Amino acid sequence: MQLGDVLDVVDLDVQTASIEINRVEIDSRLCEPGTLFFAVPGESVHGASFVDDAVRRGAVAVVASAKVRAEVPLVLVPETQLRALVAHASAAVVGRPEENLELVGVTGTNGKTSTTVLVANLAKSLGWNSANIGTLTNERTTPAPPELFRTLAKLGQAFDPTRLRSVVALEVSSHALAQHRVDGLAFAVVAFTNLSHDHLDYHVSMENYFAAKASLFDAEHAARAVVWCDDPYGERIAELTRLPLSRVRRCDAKDVVTSLHGTTFFWRGHLVNMSLIGDYNVDNALMAMEIMRTLGAEEAAITSAMAGVAAVPGRFEVVSDSEVVVIVDYAHTPAGLGRLLADVRALVKGGRVLTVFGCGGDRDQSKRPEMGEVASANSEITIVTSDNPRSESPDAIIDAIISGVVPGATVLRQSDRRRAIAEALSLAVPGDVVVIAGKGHETTQVIGDLVVPFDDRVVARELLE
Repeated sequence: MQLGDVLDVVDLDVQTASIEINRVEIDSRLCEPGTLFFAVPGESVHGASFVDDAVRRGAVAVVASAKVRAEVPLVLVPETQLRALVAHASAAVVGRPEENLELVGVTGTNGKTSTTVLVANLAKSLGWNSANIGTLTNERTTPAPPELFRTLAKLGQAFDPTRLRSVVALEVSSHALAQHRVDGLAFAVVAFTNLSHDHLDYHVSMENYFAAKASLFDAEHAARAVVWCDDPYGERIAELTRLPLSRVRRCDAKDVVTSLHGTTFFWRGHLVNMSLIGDYNVDNALMAMEIMRTLGAEEAAITSAMAGVAAVPGRFEVVSDSEVVVIVDYAHTPAGLGRLLADVRALVKGGRVLTVFGCGGDRDQSKRPEMGEVASANSEITIVTSDNPRSESPDAIIDAIISGVVPGATVLRQSDRRRAIAEALSLAVPGDVVVIAGKGHETTQVIGDLVVPFDDRVVARELLE
């Protein structure tokens, strides 16, 4: 594909416009012959620093917002247009696959992964082509445009052409919205789950964080909206958006009965019988079912399909339900951890709750004391440990968490995560529940520059044996 077609919104000279392009990248390490390289600002280093590396690997043209030395043609565009142009070019070079898909975009602090997975599984159960993109499928919650549009293209090519509908449910992070990663996508439905303290290292304030999320609920991005309105930020979005709107609330679920083996409730007069556990998964199910209804699926078919939907990996995953119950969950925000522990307390009556958790390094530091407060207030024993400390000192992170614990709480520290899990299991007695929070489905631990295998579920099973 010629550069003039890839950058059809930019004026180019004839020679530059005729350059053949077969790939778009913002990461020089992924460049290969025929690549168009965009020099965009990174979190710590500007992409302009990697132009030589991109060209050495095969980039045949560079797009930047300021002059840089390059041995290939350089296209200059305003800084304000650069990231949006990355999305535009990424879509064009792979044939605009999004035009043949019904896209569902889900944003919010907690529940994005579960909701998108449920939507994809429900659509599949109804005989549609379906897939989800997010935390479970890609390195980033919302991939950068080059990876995102390549993923959409691969999914579209793999879908069965004889099926009438093709749905892709995409987790849309606040970073993705602020960085224009989903520009150019036309969502059939966008959905909001909730908003609570997270990512303030990036957004600085809750109001900025909210503004990033709310920007998805615009006619430029979507045709319809589904919003969780038991959350005050959700109610604000519902009031602000001009999109056709479906409001979802917890009272939409009637006669809820949940146990360690599954959950039942009534929705719109239909019985829902699902394998998902915990009250917060009722919320996720309500969101997913309403999204499917908004897409045009019949209510009876949706509720029937819920019976066959598997639990989401690492989300209230019961590793052991014998004398000592062991639960692994991805909860890594104050609100998420608080909701998880409240659900655990309601499900397992009489025993103690022992919680093992940590906070990630090089991420929002201001939430660490809040996490310590939430965990210690809702657990008989809290063991604070490491959770991807990255470049930070594990002990310094633990110190910050412990600074917020409630007075009189029993709080232990053990920077080695395996030993921390072992300690919790050794302290537990029949009837107790051990909650291992923060990593969920993750299978590695990032310590400094090392990425080592570590899966809470595997480790817990090994120690139980």
